[in-house]
Amino acid sequence: MSIFDKIKEKLSHEFIDIVEWLDYTDDTIAHRFERYQNEIKNGAKLIVREGQAAVFVNEGQLADVFTPGTYDLTTQNLPILTTLKGWKYGFNSPFKAEVYFVNTHLFTDEKWGTKNPITLSDDRFGLVEIRAFGTYAFKVADPGKFIIDIVGTDNNFTNFEINEHLKSLIATRFTDTVGEANLPIELYAANTSELSETCQEVMQPEFLSVGISLEKFYIENVSMPEELKKEIFEYSRLDKLDLDKLTKFKTAKAIEAAAANEGGTAGAGMGMGMGFVLAQQMGGMMSPQMGGQQAMPQQQAAVMPPPIPVAVQYYYAANGAQAGPVPFDQLRSLFASRTINKDTLVWKAGMDGWKALSQVEELKGFLGGNTPPPLP
Repeated sequence: MSIFDKIKEKLSHEFIDIVEWLDYTDDTIAHRFERYQNEIKNGAKLIVREGQAAVFVNEGQLADVFTPGTYDLTTQNLPILTTLKGWKYGFNSPFKAEVYFVNTHLFTDEKWGTKNPITLSDDRFGLVEIRAFGTYAFKVADPGKFIIDIVGTDNNFTNFEINEHLKSLIATRFTDTVGEANLPIELYAANTSELSETCQEVMQPEFLSVGISLEKFYIENVSMPEELKKEIFEYSRLDKLDLDKLTKFKTAKAIEAAAANEGGTAGAGMGMGMGFVLAQQMGGMMSPQMGGQQAMPQQQAAVMPPPIPVAVQYYYAANGAQAGPVPFDQLRSLFASRTINKDTLVWKAGMDGWKALSQVEELKGFLGGNTPPPLP
């Protein structure tokens, strides 16, 4: 081999005539085309495939950006690089420039979550803690900005490297968003779709500032401590139920259960009551057959059970309107929860008019101080 053949072979290895990137991975976002000190040949072909963008960088400064297609690298196709290198009349010799291929397809099913609980202030439960997690999807919207601001000189940049930054950004903005929403604590879990859309709108500008577009953002779950969840359930039930109806319903269920328990004391009592009623009915049927003898009034009095006492019902004034009636125990619960107080007007059957709660004899026990004086 002559010396000229060696020079040609050496030149053929130093000059690059095809610039392309075949991506065989799903997690690479940016890849630097390796030149190994070789120069790109004048008129070389640049091949940019679908889902890619090619970014030319000259001495750390952003030059030209190419979208999918095939290009001949000439002065006309490299206007910014031509200006940076000062090729006023075109270039006929090879040139050096860093070429980064950027993956512009959608990166989906990326995970995010709050590392620490978020502390919120609720009007009913005070300071509470919640956690949240979900998924998001993103893609590179501005390849040039992304290369300059994020990738730098990294020759193979993956989504794992950017995910840590994005997850920290999401957690911070999510905390700010739920804090400003000021929703009742139980509504965060019930309104994840609306909250997801709001968070995406809040986070989008910060993603775009580094050349990334936040395409989807989902909150899959908002969790809270189990004891707080139980309190919320109990509060929700009490808020929806009529306590008077609830008391009557539970009383009826208790009587039904006692009647069904024939082997217990309550069942025995029910059986004895039914026996007395049957004996009385049979006594009435046999009296005409026995010559019209009448039973003694004392015996009738002994057999007949006393009437069932009727629970006293109270009306009370709330916000200038009449409320009730409610039984004694419920009225005491209303006083304990500060729904009513000692000056609240109350009325029951037999009273000649409305009176303050503190003036009704049987209700004075709500106020405390009903301990008897010491013995003389």
